[in-house]
Amino acid sequence: MKDFSNIADWTPKKLRTLRNNLNNRLMSFKDKGEDAKELSNSHMLKGLDEQGCKELLDIVKDLVAKK
Repeated sequence: MKDFSNIADWTPKKLRTLRNNLNNRLMSFKDKGEDAKELSNSHMLKGLDEQGCKELLDIVKDLVAKK
């Protein structure tokens, strides 16, 4: 999993990309539940469960709205 501690410093484009990735991942969890596809080791969301994705998405949405 990528380190998101400096997420407030990310560019708006990178934040929108992360938001889209999180939305896609949450749709995967919604459609397949815990059987959602395993992400590759290099994927930024590797290791995040559904709840972790929801929490991070809330943070990202707030940051995108402020930038």
